[in-house]
Amino acid sequence: MTETGSFAHLPSRRAAVRAGLAMGLSGLLLPAVNACTPDDRGRTVTVAGGEPGGFYLEFSTLLAESLERHEVVGTAVPQVTGGSLENIQRLLAGDATFAVSLADAAAQQAAAPASPATAPPSGAGGIVALGKVYENYVHCLVRKDSGIRTFADLAGKTAAIGEVGSGTSLTAHRIITASGLSATVNGAGNTASNNPLREVNFGLNDGLAALRAGSVDALFWSGGVPTAAITAVNKEVGLALIDLSAQVRVTRARYGGFYDRVLIPENSYEGIPGSWTVGVANLLLCREDLDHRIVKRTVELLVGQARELIPRSSLGVQFLSPETLINTVGVPLHPAAAAAYRDLHG
Repeated sequence: MTETGSFAHLPSRRAAVRAGLAMGLSGLLLPAVNACTPDDRGRTVTVAGGEPGGFYLEFSTLLAESLERHEVVGTAVPQVTGGSLENIQRLLAGDATFAVSLADAAAQQAAAPASPATAPPSGAGGIVALGKVYENYVHCLVRKDSGIRTFADLAGKTAAIGEVGSGTSLTAHRIITASGLSATVNGAGNTASNNPLREVNFGLNDGLAALRAGSVDALFWSGGVPTAAITAVNKEVGLALIDLSAQVRVTRARYGGFYDRVLIPENSYEGIPGSWTVGVANLLLCREDLDHRIVKRTVELLVGQARELIPRSSLGVQFLSPETLINTVGVPLHPAAAAAYRDLHG
């Protein structure tokens, strides 16, 4: 799996961690996750996830179950949300303990000036990462019978690009704008397309329903492979993936090195050939003021209980490993997470 380029904070610390992790896990006996203290036993944490049928909510549910099973906390609850941007807002507001988010959305929030609506409570600190938990694959889906074969064929068409508040809507709009199909003028000297792609804000399930009904021509979705809801609709009507590999370079040039060329393997969705696309790292986030014991034990889960945190449908496609976990693409690790990765490798 292609790794997303890094603009790493804390270079000396991260370099040391990476050097240790490069040796791999061969022969390493990971410590068991410590049982929760009396204070933690009564604690409820929440994991902001995503839409039903998507990888975010699947991962968040597995993480919540694992946090309880291994007694990191007493109760852990996954949350149904619209995606990355909403998850970050819940985190900042104190309505979520953990959040999954696309790296580009997290970096945008980190770079944005604080406002009364978005600033965390006094003394809470900013957003930090526990690790990169998997790769997100941007799906550009059309019906097989649509006649659309290339990204350029989307000119003048209508595409669902994700709910307002989702990371998909941010990434998809950036791809469309950088590639010259946007209806808007941007600050990089680009002009609006004469035959723009019309963007509508439908999420995964509403977008698939619209694609099935023919009221949109394409659906952008950023998620794991395979995504269960896409698998179901593909069996009903027959879908195709549009190759986005040519859009990687222009999107990186316009918006930064969050974007990589990655492959959706053949038959990830029955009958659909392998397709190159845009990959974006997905991060597990928390606030800087989260209790260090909770952070440390959660990192131990990510490393030591990796297989139980990946939906069964994605085993062999998605994976967790120390080398990928620390590649948080410019979003700094929580201090306790950085210390935990160092401790796991002497």
